[in-house]
Amino acid sequence: MKLAQLNIALAKYPLDSLEMKDFVDNLDLVNGIAESSEGFVWRLKDESGDATSIKAFDDPNMIVNMSVWESVDSLKNFMFRTHHRDFMRRKSEWFHRLPEDTYVLWWIEDNQIPDLSDAIERLEHLRKIGDTAYAFTFKANFTESEAKSVCKGLVD
Repeated sequence: MKLAQLNIALAKYPLDSLEMKDFVDNLDLVNGIAESSEGFVWRLKDESGDATSIKAFDDPNMIVNMSVWESVDSLKNFMFRTHHRDFMRRKSEWFHRLPEDTYVLWWIEDNQIPDLSDAIERLEHLRKIGDTAYAFTFKANFTESEAKSVCKGLVD
């Protein structure tokens, strides 16, 4: 199984504003780091190469990022042990702090590409129920075998 992740962020300013320039100007760099990271499998992107124009919510300033990784550790390594962490440290410059969870993790079959609507449903599930093997955060970190048990229970 592979690890899918969705994260959302509410930009403080329009993406074409001067305040967002440093964030937007570094998207290609950070996406390139992700794609070259050990354990990277796939990421959501449009024809421009990023996902900032993909509108999954009514608010035009809400952006999404979704990707698939070999493991929790491979995602964490990218997030916290590459240049990506420098941008995470600056997120309050560009994005509002939201009162609810802004990311969700879940396990998918090896050959599966996650669907954005399913990812949003999992985020909503996490927000309502909390961490489960169906939708979780790094705090809970459910294993692949726990996810398989949940999937099997849904099919039975």
